[in-house]
Amino acid sequence: MTPLSDQDIYERMVSAILDHRLPPGTKLVEDRLAEAFGVSRTRIRPVLVRLANEQVVTLTPNRGASIAQPSEQEAREVFEVRRMIEPTLVERFITSATTANIQSLTRCIRDEEAARAAGDMRRAIRLSGDFHLHIADHAGHATLGRVLRELVSRTSLILMTYSAPHHLAREDATACGCQEHRALLSAIKLRDPREAARLMREHLERLESQLSFAPTRESATDLMQLFS
Repeated sequence: MTPLSDQDIYERMVSAILDHRLPPGTKLVEDRLAEAFGVSRTRIRPVLVRLANEQVVTLTPNRGASIAQPSEQEAREVFEVRRMIEPTLVERFITSATTANIQSLTRCIRDEEAARAAGDMRRAIRLSGDFHLHIADHAGHATLGRVLRELVSRTSLILMTYSAPHHLAREDATACGCQEHRALLSAIKLRDPREAARLMREHLERLESQLSFAPTRESATDLMQLFS
């Protein structure tokens, strides 16, 4: 079995966060993570520092690491910044998007709809983020793309903290609405950057408006079971 690289560990942890398998506040015990990943503890620390620099993990002296719990102000700032950069990213995407790029967005929407129909809201939220990241990854602006990737991870934490519990979530209320993604896709297919930018901005405003700033409790997460 090929040993995991630091990047592998990082990506698996980010995936667990985006998939809502690591809720906000989860304690990240270094020894348990090292055992789960089959590496030494010294390999875990740099990954946690990297996640802390991206504001996804909180490192507290004498208390260790935990998944960040964003405040209401932080949540609103994340959406404010997303509204600043994502209209630009979608405009740039339109100028260079290939048929394959547009087909990938279509698949994201279909998969998200299927996840919602199956009641798998955690997967739906992950696919919703993938839709936005695909646009960023093919917009031809690496710097904004990196910024958005961090913001999408933080958005996932915000949705976990401030959205309705998954078993109560309505089809259109927990994550980016599929209908709004379809409207965006239509503007992209028409190569209408101004309309796509407007729809993106309104879409993010609506997503923020659905947040309820009353955190809910999540059950404890078994790191060994999750990563081993």
